Amino acid sequence: MQIKGNSALVVGGTGGLGEATVRRLHAAGAEVVVADVADDKGKELAAELGIHYVHTDATSEESVNDAIAVAESLAPLRISVDTHGGPAAGGRLVGKDGAPLPLEGFRTTVEFYLTAVFNVLRLSAAAIARTDALEEGSRGVIVNTASIAAYEGQIGQLPYAAAKGGVVGMTLVAARDLSPLGIRVVTIAPGTFNTPAYGKAAAQLEEHWSKQVPHPRRMGRSPEYGQLVQSIVENDYLNGEVIRLDGALRFPPK
Repeated sequence: MQIKGNSALVVGGTGGLGEATVRRLHAAGAEVVVADVADDKGKELAAELGIHYVHTDATSEESVNDAIAVAESLAPLRISVDTHGGPAAGGRLVGKDGAPLPLEGFRTTVEFYLTAVFNVLRLSAAAIARTDALEEGSRGVIVNTASIAAYEGQIGQLPYAAAKGGVVGMTLVAARDLSPLGIRVVTIAPGTFNTPAYGKAAAQLEEHWSKQVPHPRRMGRSPEYGQLVQSIVENDYLNGEVIRLDGALRFPPK
Protein backbone atom coordinates (compact mmCIF):
# COMPACT_ATOMS: atom_id res chain seq x y z
CA MET A 1 0.00 0.00 0.00
CA GLN A 2 1.25 3.45 -0.86
CA ILE A 3 1.87 5.80 2.06
CA LYS A 4 2.03 8.99 0.05
CA GLY A 5 -1.32 10.63 -0.50
CA ASN A 6 -3.02 8.99 2.49
CA SER A 7 -3.46 10.11 6.07
CA ALA A 8 -2.06 8.34 9.12
CA LEU A 9 -3.21 8.52 12.71
CA VAL A 10 -0.50 7.92 15.32
CA VAL A 11 -1.94 7.59 18.82
CA GLY A 12 0.76 8.20 21.40
CA GLY A 13 2.64 10.10 18.73
CA THR A 14 4.69 12.25 21.10
CA GLY A 15 6.39 9.30 22.82
CA GLY A 16 9.64 7.71 21.70
CA LEU A 17 8.13 4.99 19.49
CA GLY A 18 5.28 7.23 18.40
CA GLU A 19 7.44 10.19 17.43
CA ALA A 20 9.76 7.95 15.42
CA THR A 21 6.72 6.59 13.60
CA VAL A 22 5.37 10.08 12.96
CA ARG A 23 8.67 11.17 11.46
CA ARG A 24 8.97 8.04 9.32
CA LEU A 25 5.44 8.23 7.89
CA HIS A 26 5.71 11.98 7.34
CA ALA A 27 8.97 11.52 5.43
CA ALA A 28 7.24 8.86 3.32
CA GLY A 29 4.54 11.32 2.28
CA ALA A 30 1.64 10.66 4.66
CA GLU A 31 -0.60 13.36 6.09
CA VAL A 32 0.11 12.55 9.74
CA VAL A 33 -2.07 13.37 12.74
CA VAL A 34 -0.32 13.16 16.11
CA ALA A 35 -2.87 12.09 18.73
CA ASP A 36 -1.72 12.30 22.34
CA VAL A 37 -2.18 14.05 25.68
CA ALA A 38 1.28 15.69 25.85
CA ASP A 39 0.15 19.00 24.42
CA ASP A 40 3.43 20.92 24.56
CA LYS A 41 5.42 18.17 22.86
CA GLY A 42 2.63 17.50 20.38
CA LYS A 43 2.35 21.12 19.30
CA GLU A 44 6.12 21.42 19.05
CA LEU A 45 6.35 18.33 16.84
CA ALA A 46 3.46 19.49 14.68
CA ALA A 47 5.02 22.91 14.19
CA GLU A 48 8.39 21.40 13.28
CA LEU A 49 7.01 19.01 10.67
CA GLY A 50 4.03 21.02 9.46
CA ILE A 51 1.54 18.36 10.51
CA HIS A 52 -1.47 18.25 12.85
CA TYR A 53 -1.67 17.60 16.58
CA VAL A 54 -4.94 16.69 18.32
CA HIS A 55 -5.24 16.28 22.08
CA THR A 56 -6.51 12.70 22.32
CA ASP A 57 -7.47 10.47 25.24
CA ALA A 58 -7.21 6.91 23.92
CA THR A 59 -9.78 5.72 26.47
CA SER A 60 -12.45 8.11 25.14
CA GLU A 61 -14.60 7.38 22.10
CA GLU A 62 -15.34 11.05 21.50
CA SER A 63 -11.69 12.05 21.79
CA VAL A 64 -10.41 9.38 19.41
CA ASN A 65 -13.16 10.19 16.91
CA ASP A 66 -12.13 13.86 16.99
CA ALA A 67 -8.60 12.90 15.96
CA ILE A 68 -9.93 10.56 13.28
CA ALA A 69 -12.08 13.36 11.86
CA VAL A 70 -9.01 15.57 11.44
CA ALA A 71 -7.16 12.76 9.66
CA GLU A 72 -10.11 12.12 7.36
CA SER A 73 -10.25 15.81 6.46
CA LEU A 74 -6.68 15.72 5.16
CA ALA A 75 -6.68 12.58 2.99
CA PRO A 76 -8.15 9.07 3.02
CA LEU A 77 -7.35 7.53 6.40
CA ARG A 78 -5.62 4.24 5.64
CA ILE A 79 -3.02 3.97 8.42
CA SER A 80 -3.58 3.80 12.17
CA VAL A 81 -0.71 3.18 14.59
CA ASP A 82 -1.22 2.95 18.35
CA THR A 83 1.80 3.41 20.63
CA HIS A 84 0.17 5.13 23.59
CA GLY A 85 1.18 4.42 27.18
CA GLY A 86 -0.32 5.12 30.57
CA PRO A 87 -0.10 4.12 34.23
CA ALA A 88 0.84 0.51 34.95
CA ALA A 89 0.56 -1.23 38.30
CA GLY A 90 3.10 -3.78 39.43
CA GLY A 91 3.96 -6.11 42.25
CA ARG A 92 3.82 -9.78 43.11
CA LEU A 93 0.45 -11.49 43.01
CA VAL A 94 0.80 -12.05 46.77
CA GLY A 95 3.21 -9.70 48.55
CA LYS A 96 5.70 -10.56 51.27
CA ASP A 97 3.13 -9.30 53.77
CA GLY A 98 0.60 -11.83 52.48
CA ALA A 99 -1.58 -9.17 50.85
CA PRO A 100 -2.97 -9.86 47.34
CA LEU A 101 -2.12 -7.54 44.49
CA PRO A 102 -4.73 -4.72 44.52
CA LEU A 103 -7.54 -5.17 42.02
CA GLU A 104 -7.79 -1.48 41.17
CA GLY A 105 -4.23 -1.32 39.84
CA PHE A 106 -4.92 -4.30 37.59
CA ARG A 107 -8.07 -2.66 36.27
CA THR A 108 -6.27 0.62 35.57
CA THR A 109 -3.44 -1.12 33.72
CA VAL A 110 -5.87 -3.11 31.57
CA GLU A 111 -7.91 0.04 30.91
CA PHE A 112 -4.94 1.90 29.43
CA TYR A 113 -2.97 -0.93 27.83
CA LEU A 114 -5.77 -3.14 26.49
CA THR A 115 -9.20 -1.51 26.57
CA ALA A 116 -7.87 1.75 25.14
CA VAL A 117 -6.07 -0.17 22.38
CA PHE A 118 -9.35 -1.88 21.54
CA ASN A 119 -11.05 1.53 21.51
CA VAL A 120 -8.58 2.92 18.97
CA LEU A 121 -8.68 -0.31 16.98
CA ARG A 122 -12.45 -0.38 16.58
CA LEU A 123 -12.85 3.32 15.80
CA SER A 124 -9.97 3.54 13.34
CA ALA A 125 -11.20 0.35 11.65
CA ALA A 126 -14.63 1.88 11.14
CA ALA A 127 -13.03 4.99 9.67
CA ILE A 128 -10.72 3.08 7.33
CA ALA A 129 -13.71 1.01 6.21
CA ARG A 130 -15.31 4.21 4.88
CA THR A 131 -12.54 4.70 2.31
CA ASP A 132 -12.67 3.45 -1.26
CA ALA A 133 -11.16 0.05 -1.86
CA LEU A 134 -7.79 -0.08 -3.60
CA GLU A 135 -6.18 -2.88 -5.59
CA GLU A 136 -7.21 -6.36 -4.38
CA GLY A 137 -9.83 -4.76 -2.16
CA SER A 138 -7.34 -3.26 0.28
CA ARG A 139 -8.37 -0.25 2.34
CA GLY A 140 -5.70 0.15 5.00
CA VAL A 141 -3.76 -1.20 7.93
CA ILE A 142 -3.82 -0.93 11.72
CA VAL A 143 -0.64 -1.42 13.74
CA ASN A 144 -0.88 -2.04 17.49
CA THR A 145 1.87 -2.23 20.08
CA ALA A 146 2.24 -5.12 22.52
CA SER A 147 5.44 -6.15 24.32
CA ILE A 148 7.54 -9.26 24.70
CA ALA A 149 6.20 -9.16 28.27
CA ALA A 150 3.07 -10.69 26.72
CA TYR A 151 5.08 -13.89 26.32
CA GLU A 152 7.54 -13.86 29.21
CA GLY A 153 6.49 -11.20 31.67
CA GLN A 154 8.80 -10.80 34.62
CA ILE A 155 7.99 -11.13 38.31
CA GLY A 156 5.87 -8.12 39.28
CA GLN A 157 4.58 -7.50 35.74
CA LEU A 158 1.35 -9.46 35.92
CA PRO A 159 -1.10 -6.61 35.10
CA TYR A 160 1.07 -5.28 32.26
CA ALA A 161 1.75 -8.76 30.87
CA ALA A 162 -1.96 -9.57 30.97
CA ALA A 163 -2.86 -6.38 29.10
CA LYS A 164 -0.18 -6.85 26.45
CA GLY A 165 -1.15 -10.49 26.13
CA GLY A 166 -4.64 -9.27 25.33
CA VAL A 167 -3.30 -7.07 22.54
CA VAL A 168 -1.49 -10.09 21.10
CA GLY A 169 -4.67 -12.15 21.38
CA MET A 170 -6.74 -9.56 19.51
CA THR A 171 -4.43 -9.47 16.49
CA LEU A 172 -5.46 -12.51 14.48
CA VAL A 173 -9.13 -12.24 15.40
CA ALA A 174 -9.25 -8.58 14.39
CA ALA A 175 -7.50 -9.39 11.10
CA ARG A 176 -10.09 -12.06 10.41
CA ASP A 177 -12.98 -9.79 11.42
CA LEU A 178 -11.75 -7.01 9.15
CA SER A 179 -10.69 -9.15 6.17
CA PRO A 180 -13.97 -8.62 4.26
CA LEU A 181 -13.30 -4.88 4.50
CA GLY A 182 -9.73 -5.15 3.24
CA ILE A 183 -8.17 -3.91 6.48
CA ARG A 184 -5.03 -5.57 7.80
CA VAL A 185 -4.06 -5.77 11.48
CA VAL A 186 -0.49 -6.31 12.66
CA THR A 187 1.03 -6.02 16.13
CA ILE A 188 4.61 -5.15 17.03
CA ALA A 189 5.94 -6.62 20.29
CA PRO A 190 9.02 -4.59 21.21
CA GLY A 191 11.69 -5.71 23.62
CA THR A 192 13.61 -3.12 25.64
CA PHE A 193 13.71 0.21 23.81
CA ASN A 194 15.70 3.21 24.95
CA THR A 195 13.29 6.12 24.71
CA PRO A 196 13.33 9.67 26.15
CA ALA A 197 10.76 8.58 28.74
CA TYR A 198 13.57 7.04 30.80
CA GLY A 199 15.31 10.39 31.23
CA LYS A 200 18.46 10.19 33.33
CA ALA A 201 17.96 6.46 33.89
CA ALA A 202 18.51 5.70 30.19
CA ALA A 203 22.25 5.17 30.53
CA GLN A 204 21.85 2.75 33.45
CA LEU A 205 19.15 0.81 31.62
CA GLU A 206 21.33 0.59 28.52
CA GLU A 207 24.13 -0.81 30.65
CA HIS A 208 21.79 -3.36 32.26
CA TRP A 209 19.92 -4.60 29.18
CA SER A 210 22.73 -4.51 26.62
CA LYS A 211 24.34 -7.47 28.40
CA GLN A 212 21.17 -9.55 28.01
CA VAL A 213 20.27 -8.90 24.36
CA PRO A 214 21.94 -11.57 22.17
CA HIS A 215 22.52 -9.33 19.14
CA PRO A 216 22.88 -6.49 18.68
CA ARG A 217 23.97 -6.09 22.29
CA ARG A 218 22.04 -2.92 23.03
CA MET A 219 18.54 -1.67 23.64
CA GLY A 220 16.28 -0.99 20.70
CA ARG A 221 16.17 2.43 19.10
CA SER A 222 12.91 4.19 18.33
CA PRO A 223 13.65 4.71 14.61
CA GLU A 224 13.85 0.91 14.28
CA TYR A 225 10.24 0.72 15.42
CA GLY A 226 9.23 3.42 12.92
CA GLN A 227 11.09 1.58 10.16
CA LEU A 228 9.15 -1.60 10.91
CA VAL A 229 5.85 0.29 10.84
CA GLN A 230 6.65 1.57 7.36
CA SER A 231 7.53 -1.94 6.20
CA ILE A 232 4.25 -3.28 7.57
CA VAL A 233 2.24 -0.57 5.83
CA GLU A 234 3.94 -1.16 2.49
CA ASN A 235 3.85 -4.97 2.55
CA ASP A 236 0.26 -6.03 1.81
CA TYR A 237 0.87 -9.66 2.73
CA LEU A 238 1.68 -8.91 6.36
CA ASN A 239 -1.56 -9.50 8.22
CA GLY A 240 -2.75 -11.09 11.45
CA GLU A 241 0.81 -11.34 12.72
CA VAL A 242 2.67 -10.34 15.89
CA ILE A 243 6.25 -9.34 15.12
CA ARG A 244 8.80 -9.39 17.93
CA LEU A 245 11.33 -6.56 17.70
CA ASP A 246 13.80 -7.48 20.41
CA GLY A 247 17.25 -8.55 19.22
CA ALA A 248 16.36 -12.14 20.25
CA LEU A 249 15.93 -11.07 23.88
CA ARG A 250 13.87 -13.32 26.14
CA PHE A 251 12.97 -11.81 29.49
CA PRO A 252 14.37 -13.68 32.49
CA PRO A 253 11.98 -14.24 35.44
CA LYS A 254 13.25 -11.04 37.13
